Amino acid sequence: MFDYLTNEVLALLLAALSGVLMAVQGSLNTVLSKAVGLLESTFIVHVTGTLLVMALLFILRLGKGNFSLYTQAPWYAFLGGAVGVGIIYLVVASIPKVGVANATTAIIVGQVLAALAIDHFGLFGLQRVPCNWCQLGGLLLLAIGARLLLRH
Repeated sequence: MFDYLTNEVLALLLAALSGVLMAVQGSLNTVLSKAVGLLESTFIVHVTGTLLVMALLFILRLGKGNFSLYTQAPWYAFLGGAVGVGIIYLVVASIPKVGVANATTAIIVGQVLAALAIDHFGLFGLQRVPCNWCQLGGLLLLAIGARLLLRH
């Protein structure tokens, strides 16, 4: 049981670190977009990310997967890169207008709403995890918190 809790806490800490990195990334991308433009910064971010992943995979050989199995993935699994372009573009477009905290709060509300729907319906072939009233209440509280942050 202790190992399960340790693994769960570690996973939550990693997720929280991901949230920190998202706020930092949005801020850095916004600075870049002011210099080069919104779509241009989106392109630069993806090129630098691609170069980093290439180095991790092919130079440092950190990958554990097998590229030859890509045909086993459903077609829609390959849309993640296109979705990523949309995410970066929209984050960078929103931060200068509402600030990092407000944009990040709205992002979290959107993420939780989408995550609840994905879990509830078992979308994309993922395990179905039915939504409950407590989760909906939590989402409502997040939305109220987002609204409070928007007050000037």
